[in-house]
Parts: sequence; structure tokens; C-alpha cells
Amino acid sequence: MQVSVESIGKLERRMQVQVPAERVAEQIAARLQSISRTARLNGFRPGKAPLKVIRQQFGAQVHREVIGELLQSSYAEAVTQNQLAPAGSPRIEPQSMDEGQDLKYVATFEVFPEVQLQPIESLQVERLTAEVAESDIDAMVERLRKQQVKHQAVSRAAADGDKVSIDFEGAIDGVPFAGGKGENVAIVLGEGRMLPDLEQGLIGAVAGEKRSVTVHFPADYRAAELAGKTAVFATDIKAVEEPVLPELDEEFCKSFGVAEGGVAKLREDVGANMRRELDQALRNRNKASVMDKLYAANPTEVPNVLIESQIRDLQVEAMRRAGAKDASQAPPRDPFVEPARRRVTLGLLLNDVVRREKLIVDRARVNERLDEMVAAYGDPGAMKRAYLQNAEAMRQVEGLALEDQAVDWILQHAKVHEVPSTFKELMNFEA
Repeated sequence: MQVSVESIGKLERRMQVQVPAERVAEQIAARLQSISRTARLNGFRPGKAPLKVIRQQFGAQVHREVIGELLQSSYAEAVTQNQLAPAGSPRIEPQSMDEGQDLKYVATFEVFPEVQLQPIESLQVERLTAEVAESDIDAMVERLRKQQVKHQAVSRAAADGDKVSIDFEGAIDGVPFAGGKGENVAIVLGEGRMLPDLEQGLIGAVAGEKRSVTVHFPADYRAAELAGKTAVFATDIKAVEEPVLPELDEEFCKSFGVAEGGVAKLREDVGANMRRELDQALRNRNKASVMDKLYAANPTEVPNVLIESQIRDLQVEAMRRAGAKDASQAPPRDPFVEPARRRVTLGLLLNDVVRREKLIVDRARVNERLDEMVAAYGDPGAMKRAYLQNAEAMRQVEGLALEDQAVDWILQHAKVHEVPSTFKELMNFEA
């Protein structure tokens, strides 16, 4: 078999392959001989038809089959002989496939680049550090109390945090508008769920009062017919109620699944969950920091075929998030080009770290990753079993775990500058 390879770009290769006619003929003859042993043809006993008849009957079909198989096998043989690493399927252009002639074709494809990482020891990376403080646990417990807040009626004027129940009707230039009327609508002042002017206009109101509130609709208001306009709302204050937080006692703890141990056990459980969330956030942020530095320090030419594949994956992810199922609803590709290039490049760079440092998948890390992935499901145990029974899904989990290991290796060998942070900053947490 004759093979010649030429570079037609940084990563694109054009390979000419010529398979001798003798090799093609041998495989066709062998296939026809095999068919002749079992073929049933009119006028002949099974397996007794002359080879000439078998060739007349099946020759064209066998020739197509053999050519198809030789295209695949000779291509694989050629890239192996020339130590090429195709990044995707080739574009095959047949030049000669007629029976009795050499099989000739041209295969055009891209190859993986030779990755040459800059010394990791020179990579400067910031690593965030943080801990869960007792004050963070205090704030989280306070948030849990607010989740179970109750309200009781008061006779004083309404203030921020109070729940005010009103009947209202709005009008623009004296004319009521669609959607501008409501009865016994509860508004918690300061939550920001209603228009700011309306909430602010109810500050100081008392039960039984009637007051007019002027409300300016923002220019980007979701109802276009109201955007930028000013309305006057006639309101009837039905009730003013102040928030009452539950006592931090045994009953409160039981409402969060703490049957024994009281407040101390609740704080222990809350703290443990906060530390898990913080650890995950730190890992994600620090991993992103490593990825940014690695990508910036190692410009790499990557195969277009891999970029296009990633673009399609990103489009599918976007469609899934949007609940779209029809291919016609796929978002445009342009916004995904650079993210796709980044994904491909970082994959190649991390794979090189794994290869050079001979990193092996840590089963404990795989299990940890899997537990994180299934934690959000209603039945994590069942979802975990489903993953474990799906080989392809587990390969993806193992890939993520190995990626984490590569990032950890980089952090161990790069120039790391630790940056102290807090739970509140990292988690954007407010009680």
C-alpha cells in the first residue's frame, strides 16, 4: 500500500492512499468463496453453484462491500504507519474504485496539535481560602427562622418588614387599566416584589386608611403599554401585620429534621452543610482561576472539527436549559465559538498534564464527584445507582474527577498566592 501525506495547514493533512488491485481482488475472491459455500441458487444444490455463477450473482455487491471495508481499514493502517493522530473523521474523496484497478482515494483530516505546556512552575495563580465562622452559622440559623416567619396584626403605622394587605385600583390619566386592580393583596414592605413607588407609598399606612399612591412605571416595564407611564393607585388598607420569628427551641429544630440534640445539633448540621457548600465553591472558583491562567499562558492551535463539535454541544445545552426540543430553536453559533475554543484548548492542556504526570483516576474522587452530582435529586441513592449502571455516564464522572486531579496537581506546582475570603463573600450570602 502506498501512502503520501502533505500538510495543507497547521493541523490539516491531505493523505493519498493507493491499495493494490491484487489486495482488493484477494478480498473479493475470499468473500465470494465464502458465499459460495452457503448460497442457494435456482438449479443448484446449496453450496454447489460454480464460482463463476456466484460472481455474476453477487460480484457487484461484494465489490461495494469490500471497497467500503478497505476504505476504513486502509485509512486506519495508513494513519498508524505515519504516526498521525486524527482529531475527527476524514473527508474521503475516491479517485479510483473500479474493479481490477488499484483503490485510490484522498483523505483530508485534522490532527491533534503537539501540546507544549509552558512550565507550570512559572504559572502564577491566586487561590481563595475561606472558613465557615460561628457568625456565619448564626446568620444561617437566622435565615432559617425567617423562612418560618409568621405575622400578627398591629395597630401602629406600617414600616419596612411589615406585611400590608390592600385592595387597590390604578388609573392613568383617570382611566383604569387592565391588570391594575387587586383585592386583599399582601405586600411585604421592603422585599422589592412590587414596584418601589407602591411599597414606599404604603410606609406609614394604618389599617382602615384609604390613600392614593403615585407610581411611575419604569421604561423597561414588562407590560409595554404601561412602560414609562405614571399611574395613581387608590388603596384601601385592610391590615398591617408585623413579622414574628419562631423561637429557637426544640420544636423549631424538629421542623428541620433534628429530632434529638436540639439547637446544638441543628447548628452542627447547618455548619456541616455550609462547609460542604463552601468547599465546593472554593474548588470551583480556584479551578476557574487555574483554567484562566493556563489558557492565557498556553495559546494553542486547535482542530476546527473539535471546536464545531463543542459548539453543537453548547447549543444543545442552551436548548435544554430553555426547554427547547426542536433543532430549529437552536441559538446562533457565533456566541459559542470562543467558549468552544476555550473548552477544547483546556481539554488538550489538561490531558497533557494527565499524560505527562501519569495521573490515574482516584476512585474516592469519583465517588465524591458522583455524590455531589446526585445530591440535588429527590432520591440521591436511586440516582447514584442509575449512574453506576451506566458506563458512559460513569466515564464522564471519571473524566471530571481526573480533571480535578490535574487542577490540584497544577496548584501544587504553580506559584500560588493565597487570597483570604469569607463565606459571605464567596456564597453571596445575606441573612
